[in-house]
Amino acid sequence: MNEYQTIIYNKIEQLGIIQLNRPDKRNALNDHMVKELTQLLLQIKEDAEVKAIILKGNGKVFCAGADLQYIQQLQKNTYEENLADSNQLKELFYLIYTFPKIIISQIHGAAIAGGCGLATLCDFAFASDSTKFSYSEVKIGFIPAIVSIFLTRKIGEGKALQLLLSGQIIKAKQALDYGLINGITEEELLEEEVLSFAKKLIKETSVEAKANTKNLVHSTWHLPIDEALDKAVEANAKARSSEDCKKGIASFLNKEKIEW
Repeated sequence: MNEYQTIIYNKIEQLGIIQLNRPDKRNALNDHMVKELTQLLLQIKEDAEVKAIILKGNGKVFCAGADLQYIQQLQKNTYEENLADSNQLKELFYLIYTFPKIIISQIHGAAIAGGCGLATLCDFAFASDSTKFSYSEVKIGFIPAIVSIFLTRKIGEGKALQLLLSGQIIKAKQALDYGLINGITEEELLEEEVLSFAKKLIKETSVEAKANTKNLVHSTWHLPIDEALDKAVEANAKARSSEDCKKGIASFLNKEKIEW
């Protein structure tokens, strides 16, 4: 029995599969979904059996962004109350961005506003060829505040501003060209291809090495080159004595299959 009201969670072997589950609201984000996603991810973080995560949506679309009826209710709140609510979303997005295990978004139908941000926060993103993407907040007088920080890091300031200031809808091919996603396939093949990619990633790469690589990239991209290189040297030295590195090199030299 699913213990959550706004999401569905299943484990398939070493994969954790999270499905946004408000299909009647086009999987729009509200405070309850944000809290449940945060709670679940923190649990998965401690689950050694899970080596990677797939994030997808139930129904016709991946995620239509923030629940506008919920946002309308928040307009009656004080600034302090809205600040607290915004912080919840920030914490979820930052958790996804820094999550030590690989998160793959499986996108179909549409990924709009915060839903587009949610998808592109993931380490890998794959979409059906008919999917539409948009950071549409400016069209309703809102601001794509939190997602803008992550989007700019992902695709650069120029491309990010084109999307954020225009609110334009782009198709999957354009999203791939922008660097928002990593691949496109036909919708009926999407789930199979994402599962295949995730299983291959788990089988062929070290969880520890991936986590350390993510941490290094996220913690150094903004630093001056000399400081970034110092951190890279430290990470390099530490990695050499890690159990995964010892296992991987020994297996390679002995021409043995590496079991991750």
